[in-house]
Amino acid sequence: MPNKSLISDTSFTQNRELSWLRFNERVLEEAADDTVPLYERLKFASIFTSNLDEFFMIRVGSLYDLSLLKQVHIDNKSGMTPEEQLHAIYAAVAPLYKRRDRVMEEIEAQFRLHDISNVSFQELVTHERRFLQAYYDNTIRPILSPQIVDASHPFPHLVNKALYIAVRFKGKGKEKGERFGLIPVPDALPRVIHLPGNSTRYILTERVILEYAEDVFSMYTVSDKTILSVTRNADINPDDENFEVDDDYRRHMKRVLKKRARLACVRLELAGECSTELRDFFMRRLSLKKEQVFKSSTPLNMSYVYALSDKFTPAAKRQLSYLPFSPCPSRMVNRSESMIKQVLRQDLFLSYPYESMEPFLQLVREAAHDPAVISIKITIYRLASKSRLVEYLSAAAENGKDVLVLMELRARFDEENNINWSENLEDAGCKVIYGLEDFKVHSKICLITRRDRGKIQYITQIGTGNYNEKTAKLYTDFCLMTADSAIGNDASEFFKNMSLSNLEGVYHELLVAPYSLKNRLLEQMDHLMERAKSGRSARMIVKTNSVTDRDLIDKLSAASCVGVQIDLIVRGICCILPGIPGKTENITVTSVVGRFLEHSRVYCFMDGGEYTVYISSADFMTRNTTRRVEIACPVKNTLIKARILRFLETMLSDNIKARRMLPDGSYLPVSNGNPPLSCQDYFMQEAEHHFPNEHAKRTSILSKWFSKKK
Repeated sequence: MPNKSLISDTSFTQNRELSWLRFNERVLEEAADDTVPLYERLKFASIFTSNLDEFFMIRVGSLYDLSLLKQVHIDNKSGMTPEEQLHAIYAAVAPLYKRRDRVMEEIEAQFRLHDISNVSFQELVTHERRFLQAYYDNTIRPILSPQIVDASHPFPHLVNKALYIAVRFKGKGKEKGERFGLIPVPDALPRVIHLPGNSTRYILTERVILEYAEDVFSMYTVSDKTILSVTRNADINPDDENFEVDDDYRRHMKRVLKKRARLACVRLELAGECSTELRDFFMRRLSLKKEQVFKSSTPLNMSYVYALSDKFTPAAKRQLSYLPFSPCPSRMVNRSESMIKQVLRQDLFLSYPYESMEPFLQLVREAAHDPAVISIKITIYRLASKSRLVEYLSAAAENGKDVLVLMELRARFDEENNINWSENLEDAGCKVIYGLEDFKVHSKICLITRRDRGKIQYITQIGTGNYNEKTAKLYTDFCLMTADSAIGNDASEFFKNMSLSNLEGVYHELLVAPYSLKNRLLEQMDHLMERAKSGRSARMIVKTNSVTDRDLIDKLSAASCVGVQIDLIVRGICCILPGIPGKTENITVTSVVGRFLEHSRVYCFMDGGEYTVYISSADFMTRNTTRRVEIACPVKNTLIKARILRFLETMLSDNIKARRMLPDGSYLPVSNGNPPLSCQDYFMQEAEHHFPNEHAKRTSILSKWFSKKK
């Protein structure tokens, strides 16, 4: 057992996995919120489900691996062993399944009021039954591959998250005795079967196959059947695999992806009721405990919901969905002028998805054709399946530019997409290198180098999110484009160091993990602590997706104890508990879950009337600060700094979608006595209309709030 004296103070921290489950519960709250359009509520239920799937594949899978090791691993936020964490997770997840079922029942009932019905087989009318019988005979039955499980037919490998019909039956004649069978739901079939008629009525394919299980196993007497799905551990770290240094890395990653599909089961899901005998049979075969089995009346795979709107009437689409919103042109950008000229003149800033990603893409496109451009260098973590950025980088290489792409092949669940893009870029003449051994490259940086009249000019772009044209319309992120020479020099040094696998480069402006980012953040907090100790005002605002790094957590607590006012805006996991006397009484934690996924990372250190602002790719997580290559960039332009600060203040003033964490880790809606304010709605309206009068009104509200906080 570990030395208890070495275990960290857990009086003001909580387990990261349980904190994440509370975040996903807030996603489910959006599905239950009747002020959210009905179809969007259904999407939130689907997001909750896919989030939970990934949680079991990655986080539960990782804990499962740790639980098998002889060495005891103690969580430094809760003091729990992996086994204790797993038991706590299973106990916390069970009620979430029941809550999701209740939410889905309400959503489906509301859809029926709009003449849109997800029907059961028992609800079918005569002509629909005839249609499904023909569909089954002609389309489904010919491609089914059923299998019985007995001494002659070994238990098959169940694919991660695939759907199966599980059947218990008794044989006839010489085939007497209890047996079990499986029918895989073919991937080749559509998930949804739309029924004929004027109404929007549909049934899920797995329910049709379930209904016809007796036909499939006609030589047996079916006594029990259900739909099931298994979740497997998908937490493969390629750096833990043994492979030769000179082996082709893309080929290695392809082998890793194949292995992922066959790892141990960590969860069994059953759709609806089934007998104890059927459940226990699969538990034994999959080596699962009862606490790892979850029953649900909700479909086990909800990815089908995104295609449903194709069958909605135009009126239903308008009524059941969010009002349409497209990213707007930035007020800082003159669309009729060269982007290169504009960035050389002043720093430019974009706020996704309220503003379009187009100016950055236009910058790269111009650079690809600008005779003065020598090189373009960029780090890529995730890309859209269709990427104009790749098109422009390829054009640059074809035009003779030196194009260096640092492609991270280990971006989880995007590995195959990145492998394909890396091959395309190489074919176009780009130089492609991969992430450093043992360290994922998660930074978002692009450097354009020009030679103008014999002088070198740098244009550097730093982002908080990926170069993904699709998610830039769905995630909130910041993009800074600057010709600042000091930042450009650091960026040039960064790419040189990455090419040499040097993690210990020296940078003057950029904070770069894993070598300097955390230390520089701790220094900034130390500076604020000295101010607070001398009775002067000191404040921090940090916006991030997660807070788990123990060193940063302990420093936040120490800063709180000497009077630094700390506001954390944390979308997901937050292991520090606010409001604990003598530990975190000067800390607030706010979370916003809404239409867009909050993804931007900002560190703001407020030293009286002066403040330092960084935008970053790094969360306050151990993996970001010590096991990844990340970048934080200072924002020097006064107007952009003020805009970011107002952005943070607006989020902290949200009293519709924001939730405030309590000392026990639970969340409550924010009640601040101000007029109703949804920060995301506000930013959309601001981007679309600029509403100067409303803007002045909001600014007044924010100024009063800010004065009160100081």
